[in-house]
Amino acid sequence: MCKKIYRAVTTNQTGRLLIDYGFADICFPMKKITDFFWFCSGAHIDTLRKYPTDHNKYVGIGATIFFTALFASLSGGYAMYFVFAGNPAAVVFAFFFGIIWGLAIFNMDRYIVSSISKTGTSNQQIGLALPRVLLAIMIGIVISRPLELKIFDKEIREKLKVSYLNGQHSRIDTLNKTFEQKYSIELSKIAELKAEQDSLVQDINHSRYVLNQEVFGDKTNQTSGITGYGTYAKQKEAVLNQKEDRLKAVRAEIDRLEKFIDNRKDFDGLSSQRMFSGKQLDSLVNVAGFADRNWALGQLKFREDGSRDLDTYLAISFIGMLFILFECLPVFVKLMSPKGAYDVALQNVEEAAIHSSFKERDADVAVADGVQDTHIETEIARKKQQIKARLSVAGEPD
Repeated sequence: MCKKIYRAVTTNQTGRLLIDYGFADICFPMKKITDFFWFCSGAHIDTLRKYPTDHNKYVGIGATIFFTALFASLSGGYAMYFVFAGNPAAVVFAFFFGIIWGLAIFNMDRYIVSSISKTGTSNQQIGLALPRVLLAIMIGIVISRPLELKIFDKEIREKLKVSYLNGQHSRIDTLNKTFEQKYSIELSKIAELKAEQDSLVQDINHSRYVLNQEVFGDKTNQTSGITGYGTYAKQKEAVLNQKEDRLKAVRAEIDRLEKFIDNRKDFDGLSSQRMFSGKQLDSLVNVAGFADRNWALGQLKFREDGSRDLDTYLAISFIGMLFILFECLPVFVKLMSPKGAYDVALQNVEEAAIHSSFKERDADVAVADGVQDTHIETEIARKKQQIKARLSVAGEPD
């Protein structure tokens, strides 16, 4: 069902002609949407209805305020989701906080736009709107950051993985250095014993080879050339046995010290430190908080060598400026729009309301004065009666 256009002409008590305009071919659902956007713009709807030339302007202002609040709701909910990342109720918290945050931004934007008056000069309007523009810029910055995090989510995830890997590697290196300083004596002893073990293994192999030459009668500068297991062979075997006994003792000592070091690594938590796997990195990134993601977004502006990545820097900056401009747009539209019939009428309504308020005050003062005067006159008459009564009693003869 559509509303037909109407033009009601009436007169007030003073005979002044009043013209009231209705909607021209606007269907009921569209009228509801129009009324809603008028409400969002902060306009005085009863006054605005009378001036169709300003209808579209305030529909546009209201729609801009509404969609700014919608973006703010999505932004706040997304940020809160990462504050409670890993919590089963994270979605619920994000949903309710997003609604509350969006309503708060909606209320501030609506107040900012509705408080800009078109009755003054251009300089006066700009001066009055300047604090509100600064507030709108701050709101735009707050709104844009979580949405930027979502837009660059893939790049942020990769940056966080690299950061977590580097952090784990640095943590392991720090623990190893601390461990080496703490057990430097034992580690040095193990290194010395391993060097002695390598030397003994080479020496034993050579001695065993010389023993075989002595037994088989090979004549060299280290053998006698007499075949059989003789005196020289027994001497070389005794030396070989001593070296093998020493090798066993060295290996036993190495095993003992290595077990001690392994136990200390377990006790100090060094053995449990491992580089993150792919699944672990994905899990860490999924529960990364807002601060980590915000840091990663800032790091995207720089290359690995520390120089600025101009393309990414401009992309992030332009997206942020776009949301800031979007937040300031209702204020700019209100400032740039010329003074319309609605603005003049609204000024008249405000002046009439102020005048009526003063008149009501004067009437209340007059009534209060009249009541007070009546009270005073009544009190004076009562006092006179009391005085006359006393005088008459005093004048009677005994």
